[in-house]
Amino acid sequence: MDQLHLKSCDRINYGSYYTPKWVVDIVYKFLNDRIKNINDYFILDTSCGYGSFLRGEKAIGADIDKKAISVAIKNFPQYTYFHHNSLLNIAREKYNLSEQDKIIIVGNPPYNDITSIIRNNIKQNICSRDHDVASRDFGISFLLSYSKLRADYVCVLHPLSYLIKKTNFDSLGNFKNNYRLKDALIISSCVFTETSKSTCFPIIIALYENDLSGMDYNFIYHYEFKTADKKIFSLNQFDYISNYLTKYPNQKYVRQDDTIAYFWTMRDINALKRSRTFVFEESYNTIRVTKDFFAYYCYVDIFKEYISHIPYYLGNCDIVIDDKSFNDVKEIFINKCIRKYPGLQKYFNFGDLPIETDRILDEYFKKLLREHYVD
Repeated sequence: MDQLHLKSCDRINYGSYYTPKWVVDIVYKFLNDRIKNINDYFILDTSCGYGSFLRGEKAIGADIDKKAISVAIKNFPQYTYFHHNSLLNIAREKYNLSEQDKIIIVGNPPYNDITSIIRNNIKQNICSRDHDVASRDFGISFLLSYSKLRADYVCVLHPLSYLIKKTNFDSLGNFKNNYRLKDALIISSCVFTETSKSTCFPIIIALYENDLSGMDYNFIYHYEFKTADKKIFSLNQFDYISNYLTKYPNQKYVRQDDTIAYFWTMRDINALKRSRTFVFEESYNTIRVTKDFFAYYCYVDIFKEYISHIPYYLGNCDIVIDDKSFNDVKEIFINKCIRKYPGLQKYFNFGDLPIETDRILDEYFKKLLREHYVD
């Protein structure tokens, strides 16, 4: 059941999107595969919406949206509900739970980055939060709140970027210190209604277990993620462009006299879909490109032409590269790129493009992506 009582702007700010039943079923498969008797636990969803994640004998739902709670009560009257802000005054007592009670937290909490440029004209800071769970993204705040509640298990949906982007991972604080990823499946954001269909991003259905050994970024870097497409990938399968160039404005340490071109700030693969590459004028959002690193910026420009062959689950990764294979054919990347930007041709003289340019580039990207290449 979609939360149709919300206007579009409220849906974005509350992060209220219908979760298909098959996704909820995966959550409970993960739990039942690991826990002998799930009925010994309280099932808690602190952003329950209409209650689609609530199951079992001792389920509790909470939500800041009063209308959603009233619908959940009507649909599933056998469960216990609370209408409150789950990110404020976080404690077990808010749910009438004791220190001895065993808790499993489930759900699809809001993941609304209020600093993101996407839909930033309608995003708002919709609720107050305890200082120790404050974050620019409500989804990260919810993960931090689960640690405060000392849940035994957490099985929720959230953007994969919370784990694979190191800055986001570091912001997980006590959650990453106290929980360890035990099972996971990557799905596309496009399975949800009213999300962007043009730029799908990876969402993880993640099962975490309370574990004082926690997890560090090295654990995530080597973790083998399964996808709904029956693929397996890990971050350490690839090399990344950030090892070879500067992705962000560098005016403070690159002289204008050494600059031969300007390039737009880079983030991840999905951001490259939306952004420019080479630009004609310098701004606060551009990178000064020197001749020594020019080939790698050409690589990014051509990489963008092949972005339709990148699977959604790599969308929040840095731009991938095989540096040795690239250097074997980098003149082809440069030659093709500068023909798109004639003002750059004065710095290089490679003559005509090889007849087999497209075939060579196709082979490079197929080799780079291997089983992850999308036809």
